[in-house]
Amino acid sequence: MHDTDAVTDAVTDGTVFDGTVMARLRVALPLLGPSERRVAQVIVARPSEVTEWSTAELAIAADTSPATVVRACQNLGFRGFQHLRLEIARAAPREQTLDDQAHPLTRVFSDAADAIALGRASVDVASIDAAVDALAKARRLVLVGTGFSAPPLQDAAMRFATIGRPVEAPSDVLGQQFAAHSLTADDVCLTVSYSGANAHTLRACRAAKEGGATVIAVTSFARSPLTQLADISLITSPVSRAHDVDPFLSRLSHLLVLHTLHTALFARGSQTDALHMRDVVAEALVLDE
Repeated sequence: MHDTDAVTDAVTDGTVFDGTVMARLRVALPLLGPSERRVAQVIVARPSEVTEWSTAELAIAADTSPATVVRACQNLGFRGFQHLRLEIARAAPREQTLDDQAHPLTRVFSDAADAIALGRASVDVASIDAAVDALAKARRLVLVGTGFSAPPLQDAAMRFATIGRPVEAPSDVLGQQFAAHSLTADDVCLTVSYSGANAHTLRACRAAKEGGATVIAVTSFARSPLTQLADISLITSPVSRAHDVDPFLSRLSHLLVLHTLHTALFARGSQTDALHMRDVVAEALVLDE
């Protein structure tokens, strides 16, 4: 075997990817059976496309079955295709638009500006309008999401409350499940998930869907278990840095999408509600001493 730590970059389909993931796939190729090897070969040759594919689409490209794709990913050391796809997206392309010696403040703000521009170009306006229509009609609104997706949802819940929307955002995973199971056709379940493959989030969304509720998803990948389930998907495209655990750059677009929904609902609502909420803020301030 080759020393994967010695490989820094893998050049595939014209794009430079972080070498650790791609080298891991290359080293494993001789150890796989014929069908699983075809899966790995497609991933190595076309990583930029693979991040946008479903399991079934990769199976077609590799001339095998979805079950073989999953098994190949697991034999490569990943939990499954969703895990492998996420790691490839995290490793991809490292555009050196700034000098590595630039101050972190400069790099962070530059990366954020690029991420926001990509998010704006990716989100479909018609889908935003459909989501706003559903939210405006909803009797109840339940927000579900875990991990790094939870803070944007808590922020959104408070903002929706300021315009008089009935909203619940349980922080506990079981609390989200309970709330989702109680939703009906008059309600909306709004979720945020970077990968679109979070097991807890999917479980809550399935429960909401089974009750007849409209499921709105804010996510980074166009093809995922979540977008297959959701009635309305707001896709921002994946943005990250190699080895990042927290997809912070993608979350910037998620936050802006949520704020867009709030802004559009505010424009449709009663200004009286907003005035009442301002009184709440004013009353929270201490008296002058």
